[in-house]
Formats: sequence, structure tokens, C-alpha cells
Amino acid sequence: MLGLNGTPFQPATLQLTGIPGMNTGQAWIALIFCFLYFISIAGNLSILALVILEPPLHQPMYYFLSMLSLNDLGVSLSTLPTVLATFCFNYRHVGFDACLVQMFFIHTFSFMESGILLAMSFDRFVAICDPLRYSTVLTNSRILAMGLGILAKSFTTLFPFPFLVKRLPFCKGNVLHHSYCLHPDLMKVACGDIHVNNIYGLFVVIFTYGVDSVFILLSYALILRAVLVIASHEQRLKALNTCISHICAVLAFYVPIIAVSMIHRFWKSAPAVVHVMMSNVYLFVPPMLNPIIYSVKTKEIRKGMLKVFHKSQT
Repeated sequence: MLGLNGTPFQPATLQLTGIPGMNTGQAWIALIFCFLYFISIAGNLSILALVILEPPLHQPMYYFLSMLSLNDLGVSLSTLPTVLATFCFNYRHVGFDACLVQMFFIHTFSFMESGILLAMSFDRFVAICDPLRYSTVLTNSRILAMGLGILAKSFTTLFPFPFLVKRLPFCKGNVLHHSYCLHPDLMKVACGDIHVNNIYGLFVVIFTYGVDSVFILLSYALILRAVLVIASHEQRLKALNTCISHICAVLAFYVPIIAVSMIHRFWKSAPAVVHVMMSNVYLFVPPMLNPIIYSVKTKEIRKGMLKVFHKSQT
């Protein structure tokens, strides 16, 4: 469909949607989202502050954790403007270009999280399988290079997305199915040839989530093999216990992604509210859970928080 000047038609604004069938409970939904944002932002800022301020946490494991917290802040802040506008102020319109920018950042931070979790699995692999070389393998310069590499990989693979969407005409309306902008959602209201978008989107998903998850599984297979060689049962448990937080973070990230994919492929007749809720879980739960997981399961983080708390009381 072409506009009056012969160029592909693109709406000035797109209309966002809340949660289908819950129009009467918008105040409660807004309260829930505000609570989730508060936990996520406060928790991840606390982790970052602890790693910066506490010298005992100046170690590779906690540098990777600070990367994860910084990325989770990015995920939360990239969805926050439109989600709060939709549920708190009942303002459901977003500019087309602003929507593309939000889509780019949401997907970029999501793919970065996968890369950071892979880097953290490598950290656990070196710590358990080659502990004597841990400090020489994971130097500050290499950790920085890994972080910049994850950023560069995610940015370059996602950079074409806004331009691939921008070239399309939109003739199926301007109503999106979420309170934020996602690439699959935009494809549902676009017309014209979207094969390039779908093929490139599948390539990016396989290149990031697929490759990263395979290497995470491989690292844990090698970790498990190394742990089983340890003669002492107590030492085996101690070694595995250092991985529990990371395993929980991996599950919190990948399980919702797998669930969303399964629902889209094998339960296409599912009510719209199911798709929307699962997408919300995929974006909101990991940033909220990760600080809680590491605060509960990591002794050094708990000690750092208690130390800061006691300082504030004196």
C-alpha cells in the first residue's frame, strides 16, 4: 500500500495494547508493573553499587554479574516509558520511529543477556576446571574485551532490524498486541514482502539464543565431568554450589523464551491474553529475579549487603 506521494504508507503513530480482557483492572495491573519495575531497578542498582564499592567483590565472577545487572537495567528502562504510559496514564500511542527505536533496544538488550550468561558459564568453567589459572585467564582486560564483544555482536546483528521494518508498508492497521514494540508484533500489521524480515529474524535468533545455549550446555557438561572426578563428596557439592546462582539465572531467562516459542508454534489458537502474559514474563521476570537469586544464593553478595546495611545504621 502506497501513500499519496507514492511512498510506502507508514502510520504516524502506533497504538499499544494493555492486557486483553482486563480493562476493568487496569489500576491493579499498573500497580503490579510499578512493583516489578521497582524491584528490578532497585535490585540491579544495588548489585552494581556493591560490586563497585566493595573490594572483595572485585573479581571476574562479580564483574560479569555487574554486566548482567547493567543489561537488566537496560531491559527494564527500554520498556518502562510505554508500559507506564499504557497502564498508568492510559496513553496508548507511540510514534512510529520511536517504536522502532524501542524495538531495537529491547531486542538488543535481550540478545546481550544471552551473551552475558554464556560469558558467566565460561567463568564457572574456568573456576572449576582450571582453578589455578583462573586469575591469569580471566584478566580485567579480557573481561572488558568479552563485554565489548557481546555489545558489538548484539548491536551489529540487530542494527538492520529498524531499517528492514522501515521499508515496509503498514496496511493491516496500527494496533500492536503489547504495551511495547517488538519485531514479531510489527510484522503482524505490516504488509508487502516480509520474507526478508522473517528469515533474518530467524537467523539472528539461531545465531544468538541457539549458539549461546548450546555453548552454555557444553560448558556445564564439562563442569559436571570435572566435578565427578573430585573424590570428596563435600568438595563436589561445594563446587556445584558456586554454579547454582548462574543456573537459576539461565533458567529464568531461557525457560520463558522456550515457552513463548512453543506457544507460538504449537498453540496458535491460544487466547490473546496467554501470548501477552508470556511475553511479559519473558521481559519482566529475569531482570527482577536475577538480583534476588544472586542476593539469596551468593554469600559474598549477602555479606556485602549486610555490611552496607550496618554502615547505614551507624
